[in-house]
Amino acid sequence: MIFRNFIVTFISSILLVSQANAEAPLIPAPPQLAASAYILLDAKSGKILVEKNSDERVPPASLTKMMTSYIAVEEVQRGNVGLNDEVLISEKAWRMPGSRMFIEVGKKVKVEDLLRGIIIQSGNDASVAMAEHVAGSEAGFADLMNQYVSQMGMTNTHFMNATGLPSADHYASARDLAVLAERTINDHPDYYGIYSEKVFTFNGIEQPNRNRLLWRDATVDGLKTGHTNEAGYCLVASAKKDGMRLISVVLGTRSEEARARETQKLLNYGFRYFETMSLYEAGAELTRNPLWKGLQDQVSLGVLEDIVITVPRGSRKLVEAKLEVDSIIEAPVTQGQELGQLKITLNGETLVEKPLLALKAVEEAGFFARLWDSIKLFFIGLFGS
Repeated sequence: MIFRNFIVTFISSILLVSQANAEAPLIPAPPQLAASAYILLDAKSGKILVEKNSDERVPPASLTKMMTSYIAVEEVQRGNVGLNDEVLISEKAWRMPGSRMFIEVGKKVKVEDLLRGIIIQSGNDASVAMAEHVAGSEAGFADLMNQYVSQMGMTNTHFMNATGLPSADHYASARDLAVLAERTINDHPDYYGIYSEKVFTFNGIEQPNRNRLLWRDATVDGLKTGHTNEAGYCLVASAKKDGMRLISVVLGTRSEEARARETQKLLNYGFRYFETMSLYEAGAELTRNPLWKGLQDQVSLGVLEDIVITVPRGSRKLVEAKLEVDSIIEAPVTQGQELGQLKITLNGETLVEKPLLALKAVEEAGFFARLWDSIKLFFIGLFGS
């Protein structure tokens, strides 16, 4: 069964070094927050560092507007909506209660201004105006929102409106909101900067961003606050430090100050005790192995996605990579063909397990070259070497 055997290769590099005498760093228990639900994760690796009731369905309040603004930017990027498009403000949008941008019925407002009104001022009026412009009605926009919910795999979220005002069957979870935040950051990098803007003035009225951490912590650059009596005070935040980006979601606190304070606890814990390691880039050659019966005598293997992990700070030397490669590889080989596995471990725990793939296709050699390799393989199989 030599053709089904694996050969094991250990990789040593600046990033991946096994040291038997190294000790695992000590990590304290995560902070317990005065919040009904929360989650903290590394945006690059997806590693969850802290969570409590993260799948519980709760009213999301104005955190709903993250999806409203996400869809608006998607429409802009697809060319369906222009930033300079002028939106005629309906009476429904003008009459919206709660936080407002103070747009006026019958007037026209640019999409770009509405976008800032949604993100910075948390305007319910701006949200409804945008929804009507994109989908014709808020109800139609809510249907679009839920299509995105399904596409993003947000299994504990359902939207009934574009604002987050209380409504039956309108809910989200901390985990799902973290997914939406990650998509906002990664899918719309050219627009994400709006979330860090501290002030927006429209119609002569200046309003500050309600995310207090934008003033307190230079690493924080977004995202969104929310509040209703049912939801409590909520905050989805993101911060970047030393190449590490964290996303936190804190739901159901008692005050504006509490949501900022409890979020800060999570972010401080994540940055202090964990670090992000970017190990391999997509398409990078990790190993080159012998190839039989091919036009080339070797095949390059790697992964087709970036490999990023999150580990306790100070444990880099304990991270180990192991390649398990098919012992006999024969042409033809197709690009992307699975020929082994990559395993990343820390203290015996598997952090990543990905298929090792052929980075390039290799065609079969001619008849006599294949025949000669077949003879050599026969004797290898016969004598086991």
